Amino acid sequence: MQKKGKFDYILLETTGLADPGAVASMFWVDAELGVDIYLDGIITVVDSKYGLKHLEEEKPDGLINEASRQVALADIIIINKTDLVSEEDLSKLRTAIRSINGLGKILETQRSRVHLANVLDLHAFDSLSGVSLQKKLQHVPTTQPHLDQSIITVTFEVQGNAKEESLNVFIQNLLWERNVRNKDDNYMEVIRLKGLVSIKDKPKQVIVQGVHELYDLEETPLSWNNDTERTNRLVLIGRNLDKEILRQLFIATVMETEKRWTTHFKEDQVCP
Repeated sequence: MQKKGKFDYILLETTGLADPGAVASMFWVDAELGVDIYLDGIITVVDSKYGLKHLEEEKPDGLINEASRQVALADIIIINKTDLVSEEDLSKLRTAIRSINGLGKILETQRSRVHLANVLDLHAFDSLSGVSLQKKLQHVPTTQPHLDQSIITVTFEVQGNAKEESLNVFIQNLLWERNVRNKDDNYMEVIRLKGLVSIKDKPKQVIVQGVHELYDLEETPLSWNNDTERTNRLVLIGRNLDKEILRQLFIATVMETEKRWTTHFKEDQVCP
């Protein structure tokens, strides 16, 4: 960073065991760093021959293995060395990756050859991504568990306006307190959060970004159409997630009154 002049782009390569979320968090925590550069996106490379083995690896004490976490956090997933495996094995790997991350874009390559336009200028973490995110979120399905200790993608939408203060409470319960439980009484663990929401009294769409315990709300250039009903769309990637509980919790916390809350939840569904 001591080089004279400006860099056009910085590609930061981490080790195979690194947690990309820790690197991403630096751009939100370090205000001085964020002035000069911004986080464009997270790219994960998966080896076609050994990728499925790494994703299936079990860790002690219920920990998430590094490969699954890296796939879950990625905006772009590159499946490399596709020429070394059969189509059947490649299909199994695709299914495993998509079951973990239903939002990321998958690229398939040989010898890591990829067009730079596909991996640069992603704008995955700023308000400009709201333009493409709006269409993308409409087609992201909720995935089903595929692997042991699996991470899945959950997506839901709710119409209406959200109260910003209550939205912060909803996100903080998931990312900070981690006190929301599923039907099996397991705590939900959110690794990545992304969405577009309608904040009361704000004419523009607001993008929600979250990685581990850090999150941000930022207005996009997109305005809501006056002739259409506003729709909040959220995508969550993590473990032990339950789509319906999350959707009803969002409605109860962000959109509705406390009376509506008691209609949908047991008193111990969310721990104090």
